[in-house]
Amino acid sequence: MSKWFEEIDCKNSNVIYSRIRLARNWDEYVFPSRMTATQCGEMVERLGEGLKGLKDQEGRDLSYSQLDQMQELEKMALRERRILNMACVNRKEPSGLLLSADESGSIVLGGDDHIRMQILSPGLKLDELWQKADVLDDYVNERFSYAFDEKYGYLTSFPTNVGTGLRACVVLHLPTLSQVRKFQSIVADMSRFGTAIRGLYGEGSDNYGSLYEVSNQRTLGQSEKEIVELVTKAAAQLNNQEMRVRSATLNTQRLEREDEAYKSYGVLKYARKMSEKDARIFISQLMAGEEDGLMKFNEECSLYSLIIGIKPANLNLWAKRPLDKDELDAVRAAYIRQNLPEIV
Repeated sequence: MSKWFEEIDCKNSNVIYSRIRLARNWDEYVFPSRMTATQCGEMVERLGEGLKGLKDQEGRDLSYSQLDQMQELEKMALRERRILNMACVNRKEPSGLLLSADESGSIVLGGDDHIRMQILSPGLKLDELWQKADVLDDYVNERFSYAFDEKYGYLTSFPTNVGTGLRACVVLHLPTLSQVRKFQSIVADMSRFGTAIRGLYGEGSDNYGSLYEVSNQRTLGQSEKEIVELVTKAAAQLNNQEMRVRSATLNTQRLEREDEAYKSYGVLKYARKMSEKDARIFISQLMAGEEDGLMKFNEECSLYSLIIGIKPANLNLWAKRPLDKDELDAVRAAYIRQNLPEIV
């Protein structure tokens, strides 16, 4: 089955994907950081058994894996695909993962919190994702009583998640807007209204590929609906501003923009070694070129899925063998050549 990120269409919007994440804790146990390995093992086993019948939106069972028994490389690949965070990758105590076949839905058991639910989807769909997450949340809560305080809401390992426990996030491609002088003031304005913007793969000029994540700063004092509406509005504003700035550059620099896109394609198509930094920059140029109608491909494709595929752990899995740094750059170039669509 194809993965959710293989369905991303960059032709009509700068919005790459949306994500809803809920942090919950079972009121029978202390927070994971204070649990013994024995307690973790017992809790994860009980949670896994109680959620065994859980299915995705299409009625398929979610597969279960014991994270602490998984190979390091597999866990790193899941992190690169936005399923796990680094704390879960490094965790030695018992923990588990329920994962849908397309990887759009997941539940981590015994990570930062006892239960962390996540749903992802291409495009700007936070409201739709929240409705799905709400149904999933009710399903879990019917079986396991949450740690909840009448005044503060859901109690979580990190104070920044207390309240709704909801983190709403949208990832956007902002190659032009991020280069204008006023971008930092835009980020500051968003912050004053309760949203945070950060580079997906680094801060400032180190965020090669110009992918940015906008999310809510607060989970306390706002309802889930208010958080979803806030982040949706912020993402829509960033998308519109990127389109306006890029439209202006097209009017004055169309040939230069087209030249950049086709040069990037040529390097990606024929290079024999490719660093991740260079690959992200060139793929970003293709994404912008496709959306602006400067180039077309002979088949529907998700250029964003290339960005996932060129990450080190996923490349090692694709090659089916461990790779050193020089081999990694060579295999990355081969992976891109194999998966890059033809221009028409």
